[in-house]
Amino acid sequence: MLGVGIDWAEEFHDVALGTVAKGVTDQFRIEHSPAGVERLIERCLALEPDPAEIRVVLETRHGLLVEALLDAGFSVVPVNPDLVARRRGPARKKDDAEDARICCLLALDRHAGLRTLIPHGQWGGELRAIARDDERAARDQRRLLNRLRADLQTTYPAALVLANDDLGAPTMLRLLQRWPTQAELAAVSRAELVSFARAGRHGWPERFADRISTALSAPSLPTRDYLVHAKAAGIRLIAVQLLALHDTRRVWQQRMSQLLRGPRTGRDHSTKDPDPGNTFPGGEIYLSMPGLGDRLAARVAGEIGEHITQFDSPNALQCYAGTAPVTRRSGKHDFVVARRLAHNHYLGAAVHQWAFCSLSRSGWAREFFDAKIAAGKAHHAALRALSNRWLEILWHCLTKSVLYDENVHQANRAA
Repeated sequence: MLGVGIDWAEEFHDVALGTVAKGVTDQFRIEHSPAGVERLIERCLALEPDPAEIRVVLETRHGLLVEALLDAGFSVVPVNPDLVARRRGPARKKDDAEDARICCLLALDRHAGLRTLIPHGQWGGELRAIARDDERAARDQRRLLNRLRADLQTTYPAALVLANDDLGAPTMLRLLQRWPTQAELAAVSRAELVSFARAGRHGWPERFADRISTALSAPSLPTRDYLVHAKAAGIRLIAVQLLALHDTRRVWQQRMSQLLRGPRTGRDHSTKDPDPGNTFPGGEIYLSMPGLGDRLAARVAGEIGEHITQFDSPNALQCYAGTAPVTRRSGKHDFVVARRLAHNHYLGAAVHQWAFCSLSRSGWAREFFDAKIAAGKAHHAALRALSNRWLEILWHCLTKSVLYDENVHQANRAA
C-alpha cells in the first residue's frame, strides 16, 4: 500500500509519499494545474500499480483535486484539520510540509479509523450544489429585503404602505424598479398603472391602481429631497437583484423537484413516467416525511447523498448532522455537550428547520416537542432532540426503501 499525504492550497500542494515498511520516503510540491496533478498521479502509480492500494489523506472532501484523485481510482480519505493540528509537535507550529507528512502517516495507519470518501453521484452532486446555492440565495434575499425596507422607510413610505407584508412580491419589485421614488410614482396616470399591472399578470389591475392611490394619499412624515435622490439608484438596483434572485430560485426549485421525483406535468403536477435512472435515489422517501417540501428535502438529500450505506447506523448519520449530543463521563461527573461542533453544518441547519416545519404536520412530533419543553428544555434544544429522532426514522426508511407512514410510526412508538 502507498500512503499519500497532501496539504492543499489554491496555487500549489505539498505532497508526502510513504509505505508501511519505510514510513515517509519522499516529499515534494506540485502546482495546482493539470500538469501538476498528472505528475502526482503518474508518480504514485509508478510506486504502486494498483490504484485501489493508494490511500490519499487530505483536509478537504471537495474540489477539482479531489475529483481528479477519485477519477484516477485512488482511495481518498478526508480528515478534519483539527486531527492534523493535534498531531503536530508541542509547539503546534503550522508548516505545510509537516502537515503533508502527518497526513501521509495517517494514510499509513490502518488503525486510525478513518472513513474512505464515498463521492456523490451525478444527481446527488447536482442536487447538493443547487440546494446550497439556493440556501445562500435565500440569505441574500433576506439581506437585500432588509436593506430595501430600511431605504424605503426614509425615502419612500408609500411603497411600504402599498407592499404591506409582501415587499418581495415580483409586482412590487417591478414597480420599484420602474419608479424608484415616490414623486415618480405620483406622476403616473391611472391608465398607465392599470396597464403596468396587466403586463405583470396581476389578478386585479384596477384594484392595484386603487391601492397605489390610497398609499400615496396616506399621511406620512416629510422626506429629505437630497436623500431621495441619493437612494433612488440603490432602490432600483436592489429591486433588480431581488427579481433576479426570485427568478433563479424558481428555476432551481423546479430542477430540485425534477431530481427528487421526476418531471411533473398537468394541472395537478403529477409525475409522468418517472425514470429511476434520471432521479435521485430515494427521492420519494424524503418527500414522504412530514415537513419536507421540494427545497428542504433537496437540502437534506443532497447532503446525505445517494449512498445511505456509508452510515452504518442511525447514530452515524446523527453525528454527521450534529444532532447527537456529546456525553462526557469522568468519575462522578456526567457532562452533556448540547451541540456537536464538528459536523456538516449545511445538513445540521436543514434538519433543524425540518424539525420545526414538522410540528404542524405530525402529531407525534408536536407531542415530542411539547414534552421536551415541559421537561425544561429550551426551544432550540427541543428542536435538536426532535431532529435527532427524525434522522433515525429517515435512516430506517432509506435502508429499508419504504415510504414514511405516520400510522406505522405511531404503532411502533406505542409498542
